Amino acid sequence: QVQFVESGGGLGQPGGSLRLSCLASGFPFSTYFMSWYRQAPGKERELVAWISNGRETTEYIDSVVGRFTISRDDAKNTLYLQVNKLKPEDTALYYCNRGAHPAAASVSSAWGQGTPVIVSS
Repeated sequence: QVQFVESGGGLGQPGGSLRLSCLASGFPFSTYFMSWYRQAPGKERELVAWISNGRETTEYIDSVVGRFTISRDDAKNTLYLQVNKLKPEDTALYYCNRGAHPAAASVSSAWGQGTPVIVSS
């Protein structure tokens, strides 16, 4: 079955960096657009960035442009999110999933447990 295992989160200082990873299984990873989402305390989950199959196209929400970089290694079935210049408002639980939009048919209902990013000095 479809499965996502996120890792790499932790405590970061403002201005610092983290690299998040998502190991996917149960589907042909290389053929799918992939996305990172995050859910901050008391807020709804939001799409942060997506990457096309073949890595040709990436898109980001405005608040992370220039700070976050999404990438993928299809040989390892792994999605990455490099998070630089951390801000307190980046504090959230980060998830990955298929597709480039929350309403995409490819989005799996099998969300992983997420990986926490906590930004604090």
